Amino acid sequence: MHLISIDDLSTADIETLFRLSDGFLEVASRPIKKVPTLRGRTLINMFFEASTRTLTSFELAGKRLSADVVNIKASGSSVSKGESLKDTILTLESYRPDILVMRHDKVGACRMATRYTNARVVNAGDGSGEHPTQCLLDLYSLRRTYGSLEGLKVAIVGDVLRSRVARSNVFGFRKMGIDVRLVGPPTLMPPGIEQWDVPVYDDLSALEDVDVVYLLRMQLERAKGTVPPVPSLREYSRIWGLSPQRLRSGQRVMHPGPINRGVELTGDLADSAPSLILHQVESGLAVRMGILYHVLAPHPGEGPLVEEPLA
Repeated sequence: MHLISIDDLSTADIETLFRLSDGFLEVASRPIKKVPTLRGRTLINMFFEASTRTLTSFELAGKRLSADVVNIKASGSSVSKGESLKDTILTLESYRPDILVMRHDKVGACRMATRYTNARVVNAGDGSGEHPTQCLLDLYSLRRTYGSLEGLKVAIVGDVLRSRVARSNVFGFRKMGIDVRLVGPPTLMPPGIEQWDVPVYDDLSALEDVDVVYLLRMQLERAKGTVPPVPSLREYSRIWGLSPQRLRSGQRVMHPGPINRGVELTGDLADSAPSLILHQVESGLAVRMGILYHVLAPHPGEGPLVEEPLA
Protein backbone atom coordinates (compact mmCIF):
# COMPACT_ATOMS: atom_id res chain seq x y z
CA MET A 1 0.00 0.00 0.00
CA HIS A 2 0.96 3.65 -0.47
CA LEU A 3 0.62 6.39 2.16
CA ILE A 4 -0.30 9.59 0.34
CA SER A 5 -3.08 10.97 2.54
CA ILE A 6 -4.13 10.38 6.12
CA ASP A 7 -7.43 9.22 4.57
CA ASP A 8 -5.54 6.21 3.17
CA LEU A 9 -5.61 4.79 6.71
CA SER A 10 -8.57 3.54 8.72
CA THR A 11 -8.74 3.91 12.48
CA ALA A 12 -7.77 0.24 12.72
CA ASP A 13 -4.71 0.91 10.53
CA ILE A 14 -3.68 3.77 12.80
CA GLU A 15 -4.07 1.63 15.92
CA THR A 16 -1.92 -1.04 14.25
CA LEU A 17 0.74 1.58 13.55
CA PHE A 18 0.63 2.65 17.20
CA ARG A 19 1.26 -0.93 18.33
CA LEU A 20 4.15 -1.27 15.89
CA SER A 21 5.54 2.05 17.09
CA ASP A 22 5.42 0.88 20.71
CA GLY A 23 7.73 -1.98 19.76
CA PHE A 24 10.05 0.19 17.71
CA LEU A 25 10.19 2.78 20.50
CA GLU A 26 11.53 0.02 22.75
CA VAL A 27 14.16 -0.80 20.12
CA ALA A 28 15.43 2.79 20.40
CA SER A 29 16.20 2.25 24.09
CA ARG A 30 18.51 -0.73 23.41
CA PRO A 31 22.30 -0.45 23.27
CA ILE A 32 22.15 -1.90 19.72
CA LYS A 33 19.37 0.03 17.98
CA LYS A 34 19.00 -2.17 14.92
CA VAL A 35 16.68 -5.00 13.88
CA PRO A 36 16.69 -7.14 10.70
CA THR A 37 13.08 -6.34 9.76
CA LEU A 38 13.76 -4.83 6.30
CA ARG A 39 17.08 -6.48 5.50
CA GLY A 40 17.52 -6.63 1.72
CA ARG A 41 14.93 -3.92 1.07
CA THR A 42 15.78 -0.59 -0.56
CA LEU A 43 14.46 2.78 0.64
CA ILE A 44 15.01 5.93 -1.44
CA ASN A 45 14.33 9.28 0.23
CA MET A 46 13.54 11.90 -2.44
CA PHE A 47 13.52 15.34 -0.83
CA PHE A 48 13.00 18.29 -3.17
CA GLU A 49 12.44 20.69 -0.25
CA ALA A 50 14.65 21.38 2.74
CA SER A 51 14.14 19.13 5.76
CA THR A 52 15.92 18.18 8.96
CA ARG A 53 13.48 16.21 11.12
CA THR A 54 11.57 14.31 8.45
CA LEU A 55 14.56 13.35 6.31
CA THR A 56 16.72 12.41 9.29
CA SER A 57 14.00 10.32 10.92
CA PHE A 58 13.19 8.43 7.71
CA GLU A 59 16.89 7.78 7.08
CA LEU A 60 17.40 6.55 10.64
CA ALA A 61 14.17 4.54 10.48
CA GLY A 62 15.33 2.72 7.36
CA LYS A 63 18.81 2.04 8.70
CA ARG A 64 17.55 0.80 12.07
CA LEU A 65 15.31 -1.62 10.18
CA SER A 66 18.42 -2.78 8.23
CA ALA A 67 17.19 -1.46 4.87
CA ASP A 68 19.56 -0.07 2.23
CA VAL A 69 18.94 3.69 2.29
CA VAL A 70 19.67 6.24 -0.44
CA ASN A 71 19.02 9.97 -0.04
CA ILE A 72 18.36 12.21 -3.04
CA LYS A 73 18.02 15.99 -2.82
CA ALA A 74 17.03 18.35 -5.62
CA SER A 75 20.26 20.34 -5.41
CA GLY A 76 22.36 17.24 -6.08
CA SER A 77 20.11 15.49 -8.57
CA SER A 78 19.35 15.80 -12.27
CA VAL A 79 16.23 17.79 -11.34
CA SER A 80 18.57 20.77 -10.93
CA LYS A 81 19.56 20.24 -14.59
CA GLY A 82 15.96 20.34 -15.78
CA GLU A 83 14.96 16.67 -15.56
CA SER A 84 11.25 16.17 -14.98
CA LEU A 85 9.94 14.49 -11.85
CA LYS A 86 8.45 11.73 -14.03
CA ASP A 87 11.82 10.92 -15.60
CA THR A 88 13.54 10.99 -12.22
CA ILE A 89 11.06 8.46 -10.85
CA LEU A 90 11.34 6.25 -13.95
CA THR A 91 15.12 6.29 -13.61
CA LEU A 92 14.96 5.30 -9.94
CA GLU A 93 12.39 2.61 -10.74
CA SER A 94 15.03 0.92 -12.86
CA TYR A 95 16.89 0.18 -9.61
CA ARG A 96 13.83 -1.67 -8.24
CA PRO A 97 13.42 0.18 -4.94
CA ASP A 98 10.89 -1.07 -2.40
CA ILE A 99 9.89 2.29 -0.90
CA LEU A 100 10.08 5.88 -2.15
CA VAL A 101 9.67 8.54 0.54
CA MET A 102 9.04 11.82 -1.22
CA ARG A 103 8.81 15.50 -0.31
CA HIS A 104 7.93 17.98 -3.04
CA ASP A 105 6.73 21.56 -3.30
CA LYS A 106 3.82 20.68 -5.59
CA VAL A 107 0.50 19.37 -4.30
CA GLY A 108 -0.22 15.94 -5.79
CA ALA A 109 3.39 15.15 -6.71
CA CYS A 110 3.49 12.08 -4.48
CA ARG A 111 0.25 10.68 -5.85
CA MET A 112 1.54 11.24 -9.39
CA ALA A 113 4.68 9.27 -8.49
CA THR A 114 2.61 6.15 -7.79
CA ARG A 115 1.82 5.92 -11.54
CA TYR A 116 5.47 5.44 -12.50
CA THR A 117 6.85 3.06 -9.87
CA ASN A 118 6.07 -0.32 -8.37
CA ALA A 119 7.60 0.83 -5.09
CA ARG A 120 5.45 1.89 -2.17
CA VAL A 121 5.26 5.70 -2.08
CA VAL A 122 5.13 7.59 1.23
CA ASN A 123 4.18 11.27 1.21
CA ALA A 124 6.64 13.23 3.36
CA GLY A 125 4.93 16.51 2.50
CA ASP A 126 3.58 17.79 -0.81
CA GLY A 127 3.43 21.58 -0.99
CA SER A 128 0.49 22.86 1.01
CA GLY A 129 -1.34 19.54 0.47
CA GLU A 130 -0.78 16.97 3.21
CA HIS A 131 1.83 15.62 5.60
CA PRO A 132 0.32 12.33 6.82
CA THR A 133 3.38 11.01 8.67
CA GLN A 134 3.52 14.21 10.76
CA CYS A 135 -0.12 13.68 11.69
CA LEU A 136 0.61 10.08 12.71
CA LEU A 137 3.57 11.02 14.91
CA ASP A 138 1.51 13.80 16.50
CA LEU A 139 -1.28 11.35 17.27
CA TYR A 140 1.22 8.89 18.69
CA SER A 141 2.84 11.58 20.84
CA LEU A 142 -0.58 12.53 22.21
CA ARG A 143 -1.41 8.88 22.87
CA ARG A 144 1.85 8.42 24.79
CA THR A 145 1.11 11.55 26.81
CA TYR A 146 -2.61 11.17 27.54
CA GLY A 147 -3.23 7.43 27.09
CA SER A 148 -6.50 7.99 25.22
CA LEU A 149 -7.22 10.29 22.29
CA GLU A 150 -11.01 10.24 22.48
CA GLY A 151 -12.37 13.56 23.71
CA LEU A 152 -9.08 15.49 23.77
CA LYS A 153 -9.42 19.14 22.80
CA VAL A 154 -6.74 20.53 20.48
CA ALA A 155 -6.47 24.05 19.04
CA ILE A 156 -4.36 24.40 15.88
CA VAL A 157 -3.07 27.98 15.81
CA GLY A 158 -1.44 30.09 13.11
CA ASP A 159 -0.70 29.81 9.39
CA VAL A 160 -3.37 27.31 8.40
CA LEU A 161 -3.46 28.78 4.87
CA ARG A 162 -0.10 27.31 3.84
CA SER A 163 0.12 24.40 6.25
CA ARG A 164 0.02 20.81 5.01
CA VAL A 165 0.32 19.75 8.66
CA ALA A 166 -2.92 21.53 9.53
CA ARG A 167 -4.78 19.75 6.75
CA SER A 168 -3.61 16.28 7.71
CA ASN A 169 -4.04 16.93 11.42
CA VAL A 170 -7.59 18.23 11.16
CA PHE A 171 -8.69 15.13 9.26
CA GLY A 172 -6.56 12.65 11.24
CA PHE A 173 -7.31 14.08 14.68
CA ARG A 174 -11.05 14.05 14.06
CA LYS A 175 -10.84 10.48 12.77
CA MET A 176 -9.39 9.44 16.15
CA GLY A 177 -12.04 11.24 18.21
CA ILE A 178 -10.18 14.46 19.01
CA ASP A 179 -12.12 17.73 19.25
CA VAL A 180 -10.26 20.10 16.87
CA ARG A 181 -10.56 23.84 16.36
CA LEU A 182 -8.60 26.30 14.20
CA VAL A 183 -7.41 29.61 15.60
CA GLY A 184 -5.74 32.52 13.80
CA PRO A 185 -6.22 35.72 11.83
CA PRO A 186 -8.68 35.47 8.90
CA THR A 187 -5.85 36.24 6.45
CA LEU A 188 -4.19 32.94 7.45
CA MET A 189 -7.27 30.79 6.85
CA PRO A 190 -7.68 29.17 3.41
CA PRO A 191 -10.63 29.93 1.12
CA GLY A 192 -13.44 27.44 1.66
CA ILE A 193 -12.39 26.73 5.25
CA GLU A 194 -16.05 26.23 6.14
CA GLN A 195 -15.96 23.00 4.10
CA TRP A 196 -13.51 21.53 6.62
CA ASP A 197 -16.46 21.38 9.04
CA VAL A 198 -14.33 22.49 12.00
CA PRO A 199 -14.81 25.54 14.29
CA VAL A 200 -12.68 28.57 13.37
CA TYR A 201 -11.79 31.34 15.84
CA ASP A 202 -9.97 34.63 15.40
CA ASP A 203 -9.13 35.23 19.05
CA LEU A 204 -6.83 33.50 21.57
CA SER A 205 -9.71 33.23 24.03
CA ALA A 206 -10.52 30.05 22.08
CA LEU A 207 -7.53 28.40 23.81
CA GLU A 208 -8.95 28.62 27.31
CA ASP A 209 -10.63 25.20 27.47
CA VAL A 210 -8.31 23.11 25.26
CA ASP A 211 -5.87 20.44 26.42
CA VAL A 212 -3.25 21.07 23.71
CA VAL A 213 -2.21 24.14 21.75
CA TYR A 214 -0.70 23.08 18.42
CA LEU A 215 1.32 25.96 16.98
CA LEU A 216 2.08 26.25 13.27
CA ARG A 217 5.17 27.86 11.77
CA MET A 218 4.71 31.09 9.84
CA GLN A 219 5.58 29.97 6.30
CA LEU A 220 6.41 33.30 4.68
CA GLU A 221 8.65 31.53 2.14
CA ARG A 222 5.44 30.23 0.56
CA ALA A 223 3.99 33.76 0.38
CA LYS A 224 6.51 35.10 -2.15
CA GLY A 225 4.92 37.25 -4.82
CA THR A 226 1.70 37.71 -2.85
CA VAL A 227 0.40 40.27 -0.41
CA PRO A 228 1.92 39.52 3.03
CA PRO A 229 -0.71 37.75 5.18
CA VAL A 230 0.30 39.73 8.29
CA PRO A 231 1.83 43.22 8.69
CA SER A 232 5.05 41.81 10.17
CA LEU A 233 6.38 38.90 12.20
CA ARG A 234 6.77 41.25 15.17
CA GLU A 235 3.11 42.19 14.98
CA TYR A 236 2.10 38.55 14.58
CA SER A 237 4.15 37.58 17.62
CA ARG A 238 2.65 40.36 19.71
CA ILE A 239 -0.91 39.25 19.03
CA TRP A 240 -0.65 35.52 18.36
CA GLY A 241 2.65 34.38 19.83
CA LEU A 242 2.39 32.05 22.82
CA SER A 243 4.26 32.54 26.08
CA PRO A 244 4.04 30.75 29.45
CA GLN A 245 1.79 33.57 30.67
CA ARG A 246 -0.75 32.85 27.94
CA LEU A 247 -0.86 29.14 28.76
CA ARG A 248 -3.34 27.74 31.26
CA SER A 249 -2.06 25.34 33.92
CA GLY A 250 -2.00 21.78 32.59
CA GLN A 251 -2.07 22.70 28.92
CA ARG A 252 0.54 21.23 26.57
CA VAL A 253 2.18 22.79 23.52
CA MET A 254 3.05 21.09 20.22
CA HIS A 255 4.78 22.31 17.06
CA PRO A 256 5.77 20.43 13.87
CA GLY A 257 9.08 22.30 13.61
CA PRO A 258 11.22 24.01 12.77
CA ILE A 259 10.20 26.46 15.46
CA ASN A 260 10.73 30.19 15.13
CA ARG A 261 11.61 31.31 18.63
CA GLY A 262 10.07 34.67 19.35
CA VAL A 263 7.45 34.32 16.62
CA GLU A 264 5.01 31.44 17.24
CA LEU A 265 6.24 30.96 20.79
CA THR A 266 8.81 32.32 23.18
CA GLY A 267 12.07 30.50 23.78
CA ASP A 268 11.28 29.84 27.44
CA LEU A 269 7.99 28.16 26.48
CA ALA A 270 9.72 26.00 23.86
CA ASP A 271 12.13 24.74 26.53
CA SER A 272 9.56 24.35 29.31
CA ALA A 273 7.86 21.27 30.78
CA PRO A 274 4.53 21.81 28.95
CA SER A 275 6.32 21.60 25.59
CA LEU A 276 5.95 18.27 23.72
CA ILE A 277 8.10 19.41 20.79
CA LEU A 278 11.05 17.08 21.40
CA HIS A 279 8.62 14.36 22.48
CA GLN A 280 7.13 14.64 18.97
CA VAL A 281 10.58 14.22 17.43
CA GLU A 282 11.22 11.08 19.49
CA SER A 283 7.81 9.70 18.58
CA GLY A 284 8.47 10.47 14.92
CA LEU A 285 11.33 8.00 14.58
CA ALA A 286 9.33 5.12 16.06
CA VAL A 287 6.26 5.96 13.97
CA ARG A 288 8.25 6.19 10.75
CA MET A 289 9.82 2.81 11.46
CA GLY A 290 6.27 1.51 11.85
CA ILE A 291 5.19 3.17 8.59
CA LEU A 292 8.04 1.62 6.59
CA TYR A 293 7.09 -1.79 7.93
CA HIS A 294 3.37 -1.21 7.42
CA VAL A 295 3.50 -0.11 3.77
CA LEU A 296 5.40 -3.30 2.90
CA ALA A 297 3.20 -5.57 5.01
CA PRO A 298 1.70 -8.42 2.93
CA HIS A 299 -1.92 -8.63 1.93
CA PRO A 300 -4.19 -11.08 3.74
CA GLY A 301 -3.32 -14.66 2.88
CA GLU A 302 0.32 -13.94 2.03
CA GLY A 303 3.26 -14.97 4.16
CA PRO A 304 4.76 -12.65 6.79
CA LEU A 305 7.17 -9.88 5.83
CA VAL A 306 9.67 -11.33 8.30
CA GLU A 307 9.47 -14.04 10.94
CA GLU A 308 10.20 -11.78 13.92
CA PRO A 309 9.85 -8.07 13.00
CA LEU A 310 11.12 -6.87 16.38
CA ALA A 311 13.64 -9.59 17.21
